[in-house]
Amino acid sequence: TSAVADKSDDTLRIGWGGDGVMVNADNYYGATRAGIWFTKMVWDTLIERDAATGEYKGNLATEWSWVDDKTLELKLRQGVTFHNGEAFDADDVDYTLNTVSAADSGVKFAAIVSWIDHVDKVDAFTVRIVAKTPFPQALEFLSGPMPIYPNEYYQAVGPEGMSNAPIGTGPYKVVEMKPGEQYTLIRNEAYTWGSPKPVAGITNVIIREIPDKQTQVAELMAGGIDVTADLSPDLVGKLTEVPGVSATMSETLRIFTIGLDAANRTQNKAVNDVRVRQALNMAIDRKAMVDNLMAGAARVISTPCNPLQFGCDETQAVQYPYDPEKAKALLKDAGYENGFDLALYAEAPATEAEAIMGYLSAIGVNVTLNRLPYDAYRDAQMKGEAPAFLFNWGSYSLADAAASVSFFFKGGDDDFAQDKEVQDWLAMGDSVTDPAARSEAYGKAIHKITEQAYWIPLYSGVRGYGWDSELNFKPYADEIPRFYEYTWK
Repeated sequence: TSAVADKSDDTLRIGWGGDGVMVNADNYYGATRAGIWFTKMVWDTLIERDAATGEYKGNLATEWSWVDDKTLELKLRQGVTFHNGEAFDADDVDYTLNTVSAADSGVKFAAIVSWIDHVDKVDAFTVRIVAKTPFPQALEFLSGPMPIYPNEYYQAVGPEGMSNAPIGTGPYKVVEMKPGEQYTLIRNEAYTWGSPKPVAGITNVIIREIPDKQTQVAELMAGGIDVTADLSPDLVGKLTEVPGVSATMSETLRIFTIGLDAANRTQNKAVNDVRVRQALNMAIDRKAMVDNLMAGAARVISTPCNPLQFGCDETQAVQYPYDPEKAKALLKDAGYENGFDLALYAEAPATEAEAIMGYLSAIGVNVTLNRLPYDAYRDAQMKGEAPAFLFNWGSYSLADAAASVSFFFKGGDDDFAQDKEVQDWLAMGDSVTDPAARSEAYGKAIHKITEQAYWIPLYSGVRGYGWDSELNFKPYADEIPRFYEYTWK
């Protein structure tokens, strides 16, 4: 019945929430998974990566070439108009990227844009992006969460105004914004200028913020929404038995891991000892966690990145098989025969935390769990209050190891190892243009990171989706549902 109603007014009703809630529609300042989804619907990037083939295709840019090892020149598409009628040209690229890459911009995850030194306007439809150092993964980043905004509007309203009343060039236009509650979009009928993204298949979209997963499922079953994501394996299993509803678990680029303060920011002597960090790695049965918590849909990982990403070579990682007795022996050797106290910080809901606490308790580690909302968790991290921190990372949907390994181990605020040798290898991997040389550099960094057990890698992420069976829905490994692609059967 719900599908018939949806078809009659051609409306797709999306329910998202939980850790996917959109805190700011200007995703440079919001940095959430739902924000990336919203960005793909409302805005465009200079380059689009084909999710199936990995091929880079022209979007707001039509062609590009390297002028030198740090300068990328892009020819821009003509005839594109923003939703407010403002014509797209080089001024929009110049203003957007120079604004968000400025040192004082305050963007949520600076690594997405901090590689940019500056952008030069060459003429009305040509720009040059100048990197601080050679940056071979520029195309991957430009095809990611780096939307281009209308310069006159953005200069007038800023990030808050862009969030409250978004204006883009994308396949959907915003009709109404009710932050934290509901967003209404309508198909951009003028989206015919040659983007590799298609004209939206469904006319209207209503997005509802539904924090509770059980409520999302109930709404899906009752016909209140047509698609939802971020469901647990047990909920997906239940939905597969419901007539008229489809559900699946899909592997993603996301990884689950525990970071350890090897740089001694927290003055925790235990985790500052490599033997202790190695023991913690051996104490956790990752395979059992995958089987019991992820319905076997994930893969055990040993790397500080996802093996699906370029440069993430599993063969270079030191392996830590589940061996609690050897873990105890390492703790004894480090002077912690009777165990020690460990504060573990986690971003809520972190349902895997209890299992981890159980494994660590078995080798004598007394874990105190601090499960916090994201902002509080992040604040504790940055203040040096978290000797161990459980989190997951989606690499901003970028299929390159630089979006994970380099983000966390290249000397920035998120680097809790501060290993100069690793930083030098990553600097090389992030700057050389030869793919083989890049892979070799990342491989060396991965080996050192895992040898020193700076992290406890757990498993790859999976995302659970549920949808009305009358909807042509497809999940993607980069965790971005292409809502503009979907149609009714």
